[in-house]
Amino acid sequence: MPMPWTYRHASKEWSAFLEDAKERMGLVSDNMTYTAVDAVLQVFRRRLSAQQGLLFAAVLPSVLRAIFVKDWDVTVSPLAFADRATLTKEVKRIRPHHNLTPDNAIEATAWAIRRCTNAREFDRALERMPNGAQEFWHVDVEDSKDLEQRII
Repeated sequence: MPMPWTYRHASKEWSAFLEDAKERMGLVSDNMTYTAVDAVLQVFRRRLSAQQGLLFAAVLPSVLRAIFVKDWDVTVSPLAFADRATLTKEVKRIRPHHNLTPDNAIEATAWAIRRCTNAREFDRALERMPNGAQEFWHVDVEDSKDLEQRII
């Protein structure tokens, strides 16, 4: 069996994702962008069971998959989803002393993730998540081509 593309090209995939997220958030450094993306992923996974989280992680590129599961305490009961404004406040509370996460962190992360994943697989995984998961990763775009996977 050949090595999966996401493993062979993990750095290329990660760099493209990070650049998309950084640009969309209007941030100036990879570190700032990583902090925001990590917080978004933590807030999302707090709302999933371990089984749901692994289903979601399976459709992510390898580096995002690793970030998503890092330090996850799967013994904590999942929380309910809330509106995006409330979830954004939660994202900003992660690492509050050195977090410059912008108000559009969830939307920007969703936009960048959609550009680096297979849309059909990503949406199929979200269909198996609790109510609110699809809204969490929703992105409004005028042209759906803006969300097409750019690294295949």
